Amino acid sequence: MTNFHISLGSEVADALRDGRPVVALESTIVSHGLPRPDNLRVAREIEQAVRDAGAVPATIGMVAGELRVGLDDTQLTRLATVDGVSKLSVRDLAPAAATGADGATTVAATSAVAAAAGIGVFATGGLGGVHREAAQTFDESADLVTLARTPIAVVCAGVKSILDVGATLERLETLGVGVVGYRTRRFPGFYRTDAGFDLDWSVESPEQVADVLAARAAHGVHHGGLVVANPLPADEQLDPALHDRTLAEGLAALARQGVTGKAVTPFLLSHFHSATEGASLAVNVRIILRNADLAARIAVAVAAARRTRTP
Repeated sequence: MTNFHISLGSEVADALRDGRPVVALESTIVSHGLPRPDNLRVAREIEQAVRDAGAVPATIGMVAGELRVGLDDTQLTRLATVDGVSKLSVRDLAPAAATGADGATTVAATSAVAAAAGIGVFATGGLGGVHREAAQTFDESADLVTLARTPIAVVCAGVKSILDVGATLERLETLGVGVVGYRTRRFPGFYRTDAGFDLDWSVESPEQVADVLAARAAHGVHHGGLVVANPLPADEQLDPALHDRTLAEGLAALARQGVTGKAVTPFLLSHFHSATEGASLAVNVRIILRNADLAARIAVAVAAARRTRTP
């Protein structure tokens, strides 16, 4: 019979037991977000970035129906190299487990599973959000409502610029999800440093993020997630003119081919990768490595603050 429990990797289990810093990582970027064979190499680099900053990486995914927090290298290789790996949001976890599937967790699923396992910090590339034309299609990522009810800090480069960024920020406000810019008062747009929207709050250090999380916990007020928006430096972003041209071409192709639902994001990301001749892929990798580093430093600061408060 399949193990329906959440299984912790031994390193992650030891770290959580000892109060050491742990950072959750998604597996969708490994199975669906990056091309082979780069995906496995980058997945290992992401985990190493977390280690280099003093935390334990916990890549989350499903292997043969078993939900794992802290994939070992054999399991990570499997999700990076085999065909037919399912893309799992929160609603997909139970059916996938019951049918013994291999699955890669989205931002929503990774957030929910990480919080259930006792992990409070998660690094990803960019959030999902409200899709363009959502007024007609009602197409909105499950990431948003999941963060509204999940107590986790998500370090990201804002939301993907292929989405309706303004509407996504409005939904985050309505859902009560906190958003702080890391050393910025402007919301980033994934490939782009600045998506064109102001933020009410900014933080200047990992320790300040830890203070925000401590204040939220101390207040005892029901809350969901905290988005820590970490923009790329302007000289590392995708060229804005190239970005805008590629996005316009991708949206036109999307309409011609009738792509809808959860196929929209991978379609547009694939278009960016091919149309920019790999430039967007290089930016994507820089984003996740920088976010993994910052998330690890936040997790270290949170762990240190807890030790200070606990005699």
